Amino acid sequence: MLQYLIIMLDDTSASFCHYDNKRTERKLIPLNILHEGIRFAMLENLMIQFVYPSYELPTEYKKEIETIDHSKIKPFDISIDDADVVVTDKWDFSFLDKLEEGVPVVLRTNKEQLFKNYADLYPLLEKRERLNIVLTDLESFTEEDFNTYKTVLEAIAVQLEKFYTDGKSPQLNILTDRMMLAQMNNCGAGESSITLTPNGKFYICPAFYFENEKDDVGDLQQGHCVKNQQLYKINHAPICRHCDAWQCKRCIWLNRKTTLEVNSPSHEQCVVAHLERNASKTLLENIRKHGTFLPDKEAIKDIDYLDPFDKRDEW
Repeated sequence: MLQYLIIMLDDTSASFCHYDNKRTERKLIPLNILHEGIRFAMLENLMIQFVYPSYELPTEYKKEIETIDHSKIKPFDISIDDADVVVTDKWDFSFLDKLEEGVPVVLRTNKEQLFKNYADLYPLLEKRERLNIVLTDLESFTEEDFNTYKTVLEAIAVQLEKFYTDGKSPQLNILTDRMMLAQMNNCGAGESSITLTPNGKFYICPAFYFENEKDDVGDLQQGHCVKNQQLYKINHAPICRHCDAWQCKRCIWLNRKTTLEVNSPSHEQCVVAHLERNASKTLLENIRKHGTFLPDKEAIKDIDYLDPFDKRDEW
């Protein structure tokens, strides 16, 4: 069931996920489409997430946006004093001085940058309550990259353990989310969320729009229709429904891009998710050595695989 409407305010709106937005020509959503999109959300009882471009919107747009409860996803290089989520693709965190406490930060980065600069995250984790890391080239991981990522996760986990024993509790999606979750917490595109773009059409998520504008699932006049919508649900994912890497975003766009099936992740996506899962397991165990932590949360069990596809015959 739909719960969220993502509204892209411009063709140059910031990416907050795996996809890249390489468009540089501004195309602001027409004010009437913005108005109708808000009306649609009201009628469907959907929470709106507005995704901003890297320039200030006209006053009439700001007024229209404030007519409904919403969340603002903003790039770091505009006014972020009212942001609910801030997105950056740079390893320069000087903007944090302007950001209120409690506002999550999304860092979009490739594997090379993360492997080289991960220690630069430590001061950020000490200052922020929530940091999400999004790997923009996840589908290109090799066996060597898997080994490096495992080492990086272990190093960051050691630092997180120190923070937790010092009474701090920063959240880092790739390590702490799995400790807290009791079920899958995937992106929800096509099932719990849908995207409205400046052309007045609906898409599964922004990535589908930027990849092919003809790949829409309806518009404001005719309504939306996601074909075979059951395939976007976890109970119709033959591998994922048995998996307990609950922090995996199970990116629908990456699924289709790499396996041609929206409900089947690639080998790379699965292995990365399980490396994170296993590092979370160790982190949880190590934190508990210092005292009671998440007492109602069961230990994360041992597994003997990194890709659940290898266990398909048992399931």
